Amino acid sequence: MPEITPSRYLVQAGWSDVPHLDADTQRELLASTQPYLRDARSKGVPSLGAGAIYPVAESEIMVEPFAIPAYWPRAYGLDVGWNRTAAAWGAHDTNTDTLYLYAEHYRGQAEPSTHATAIRARGDWMPGAIDPAARGRSQRDGEQLLQNYLDLGLKLTKADNAVDAGIDDVWMRLATGRLKVFRTCLNWWAEYRLYRRDEKGKIVKANDHLMDATRYLIRTGLGLAITAPAHARGAITHHIVGDSHAGY
Repeated sequence: MPEITPSRYLVQAGWSDVPHLDADTQRELLASTQPYLRDARSKGVPSLGAGAIYPVAESEIMVEPFAIPAYWPRAYGLDVGWNRTAAAWGAHDTNTDTLYLYAEHYRGQAEPSTHATAIRARGDWMPGAIDPAARGRSQRDGEQLLQNYLDLGLKLTKADNAVDAGIDDVWMRLATGRLKVFRTCLNWWAEYRLYRRDEKGKIVKANDHLMDATRYLIRTGLGLAITAPAHARGAITHHIVGDSHAGY
């Protein structure tokens, strides 16, 4: 911040200084804002605190697995890399605008063909939103991962990787009860508990692959989601109900 002098001064303005924002509106805005941004947005105080990125109790978003209606559109988010490749599958209840994360893939140090086989097993008709960095990323032998996965039969679109905007989108769904997660997504829950900012407000880039995949799904995948074709509906319903493992 520049030094304050007689010829240079700082003016801070908050929501209380804006006449058209009444108390009820301010409460609604505050409730929809992530905790670490509340002082910055409501009072004009620049601050980024350490702590959980999504401080929402697990009990508010965890649900038991259930048979997902065939008419709910589905898609997945995919984060790729040699150390860990992760995918999160979601089904969208369009009547309530609620997204249910119902399955995951979580595996490290495997070739793209291995990941693609596991992903296609969830429904080879389903579209996915992939980490856009995969377009130019190499995995040990210089392969272009995005094209490699497309060649392996996955229906992929590059995700919007606007990190802060994506985190805001996920937070808004969590804060309004429009994101639910099956209890059986064990790796997702493990990452959710650790997903945080450091003392400088920076996201801790470790154990966040499913968190990134969730961002891709919500930011881009929902716009791609489609319903299962008729021939796949019985198998998909059975697979979801019977799925109690964490991944492949």
